Amino acid sequence: MDHRLGLGRGERDWPEGLVPAIMLWEFDLVFLPMGESQMPVMLPEAAHPPLTALSEEEQMFRDMVRQFAESTVAPRVLAMDSAAAIDPDLILQLFELGLMGIEVPDAMGGVGASFFTTVLVVEELSRVDPSVGVFVDVQNTLVNSCLLRFGSESVRSAYLPRLTAGTVGAYALSEAGSGSDAFALHTRAARTANGWRLDGRKLWITNAAEADVFIVFANADPAAGYRGITAFLIERDTPGFAVGRKEDKLGIRASSTCELILDACEIPADSVVGEVGKGYKIAIETLNEGRIGIGAQMIGLAQGALDHTLRYVREREQFGRSIAEFQGVQFQLATMRTRLEAARLMVYNAARLKDADRPFIAEAAMAKLYSSEIAQEIASSSIDLFGGYGFTREYPVEKLYRDAKIGTIYEGTSNMQRQTIAKIMLTES
Repeated sequence: MDHRLGLGRGERDWPEGLVPAIMLWEFDLVFLPMGESQMPVMLPEAAHPPLTALSEEEQMFRDMVRQFAESTVAPRVLAMDSAAAIDPDLILQLFELGLMGIEVPDAMGGVGASFFTTVLVVEELSRVDPSVGVFVDVQNTLVNSCLLRFGSESVRSAYLPRLTAGTVGAYALSEAGSGSDAFALHTRAARTANGWRLDGRKLWITNAAEADVFIVFANADPAAGYRGITAFLIERDTPGFAVGRKEDKLGIRASSTCELILDACEIPADSVVGEVGKGYKIAIETLNEGRIGIGAQMIGLAQGALDHTLRYVREREQFGRSIAEFQGVQFQLATMRTRLEAARLMVYNAARLKDADRPFIAEAAMAKLYSSEIAQEIASSSIDLFGGYGFTREYPVEKLYRDAKIGTIYEGTSNMQRQTIAKIMLTES
């Protein structure tokens, strides 16, 4: 049989017994045996790379951070967890490696890399210590990102070189009465002859013990509701400003979490980030990015727990053989790996979308939701496979199990992520 197909540019001869699976000149032709399919298959010449495929620069950066985490961070983990404080010498090294200014342009002292690179860094650090991972995450995805996107030229030039050279930043939104309802702020900002006066309390502020610069959200017009919320930059040594009590936490203990006290805190007029009354927009858009960072922290934590577990089950013997040889153990390991990979793909996809300037809010919420719940699940399964040893502080999975719990709480609880996802689903056309 002679098969011919007219495509408007002349007839084409097809091999006997085959029909074209592609009918566009711009695509490669794939032939299928007659009768197997009547549906065209679209195969572009240049397929999109896998989400987990890294560029040469990304791979080099990731490998550098992995080596640093294993050689420099790992020996400090237990001591930092016990002391509930990050090693000051380690903080200096994080700055020296450029890990505290990943997206900041070279001209301002940063690395000038992508948001996805930040995700890789947070993931690799969190494999070894999620406390260090979130320390770097907050600096990059909340503080630096906020100033890069919403700060004036004078604010960026004044603060970003400091934040890449040795100054730690903190992001102060939460209060005792405004958790999931982030805009129920009681901290007030009132205009003065020379600028602003802030009064109030902030709670659960990550990096507060180490920070010298704070982005603080306060309501400058309570009658306007959330439309009065404004973001301000405050220096640690400002009169009327103080870092208060440090929380004694279950997990990520080396990461400081403190209250902030503002008592007639006077700051200059140019301390406003963005526009007066636009703080709600700044908070929402910055936290959307921050949630991807928390997703990176959680997949790093889960990978660390799985790595420790794989080493242990190969070494641990019962009934004359390693427990890795038992099918029941293998099934648990396979489930852990599969769910971790699904979480990683969600986090990477959200980060790639953000870098491509594509909508990513739902994807960020889904990545944060799923990765935080999977991190808890994998850390718990790791304890089970370690048995009694896993319940002791002698082995690292105990700490990772404690660290995992925060993932479903901060930067939006799991139910708040579900609400965000559902809202977007219901408004999509």
